Amino acid sequence: MPAAFLDRLAAVQQEKQSRLCVGLDPDPARFPSALLEDHSMAAAAMRFNAAIIEATAPLACAYKLNLAFYENFPREGPRVIDETLSRIPEDPLVIADGKRGDIGNSARFYAAATFKRHAFDACTVSPYMGRDAVASFLGYPGKAVFVLARTTNPSADALQKLTLEDGEPLYERVAREVAGWNAEADGAAGLVAGATDPEALGHLREACPELPFLVPGVGAQGGRAEEVVEAAGSGPVLVNSSRSILYAYDGAYSGGVAEAAREAARGLRDRLWPEGRGGESG
Repeated sequence: MPAAFLDRLAAVQQEKQSRLCVGLDPDPARFPSALLEDHSMAAAAMRFNAAIIEATAPLACAYKLNLAFYENFPREGPRVIDETLSRIPEDPLVIADGKRGDIGNSARFYAAATFKRHAFDACTVSPYMGRDAVASFLGYPGKAVFVLARTTNPSADALQKLTLEDGEPLYERVAREVAGWNAEADGAAGLVAGATDPEALGHLREACPELPFLVPGVGAQGGRAEEVVEAAGSGPVLVNSSRSILYAYDGAYSGGVAEAAREAARGLRDRLWPEGRGGESG
């Protein structure tokens, strides 16, 4: 039986004293021009990801690949994913951010592609079609499924904050449903809960004290690390940052891609672990 996802998460977080998940979203339009001069976009993406991984591996307990960025490389997309995964050390968890959600027969193949073809540790899914669209993903022992509950996009309130007849907002009802699915699953279920609404994040933690949270939105989207840590409480949480780490060299930090990414990752890692500074000092 594979090791439980939550056990692996707790172990790597304690070892690295880190809640940081680095999002690997390679956007060729933001690469340094020198990186594209002698390489195809796909080859440049692989080199870029390799530099980010090497720079941040001592600081990150997880990596998240937004699959849309890889599907942008038509025939080379799967190869870029495989090459990226091969560069990630064994201890960080790796999340496929595809936000899948389809009828059971299609979901079965999406789940197999995620957990067997590419061997990710976790993925993101949409709950809009109900439990049967998620069940195939939950059937893999040792894997985790993060279900969209409270997202960071501007128009999310139109659906997620709808008030049901009993007064409960829809995003909280989704969370309670997910908690029920988790109790019956071979794998682990968790929630995607954005950093830009710490009040909602706190409500979700009250409703689901033991579920793991994947929290996007810190950094470029305006979420604050300190508010996330307070709202998430003592439950398991992974806080993702993508652009503010990947493209730090083009912002507040000087130096090359790797050096800037390392400094941005270190700063966020430390803010997310108020129990004490992390174990990597170099």
